[in-house]
Amino acid sequence: MESSYKRSITRGLWTLVLGLFLGGLLTALAEKFLLESTARSFLTTAVSGSFGPVSVDLGAMAFTLGPVSFVLNVLTLVGIALVALVVRSWL
Repeated sequence: MESSYKRSITRGLWTLVLGLFLGGLLTALAEKFLLESTARSFLTTAVSGSFGPVSVDLGAMAFTLGPVSFVLNVLTLVGIALVALVVRSWL
């Protein structure tokens, strides 16, 4: 049961990451090829959030991560949904 749960979490994270990349690609294509219109504005208007930088000092090693930003719009959600549908149909 543990491996099934772990595999499910891993699959969900990969679906999210690939969906975010696909959504970013769709957004870039929409910004490049769609004419200025209400539809383009609706599809490419984004909500963003960020946090960081986060510093970690372990004595022998120190590093800083950030800032990390998340940008969501309609096409990002479409990308996540498309990847989820493909993953679901394969499995």
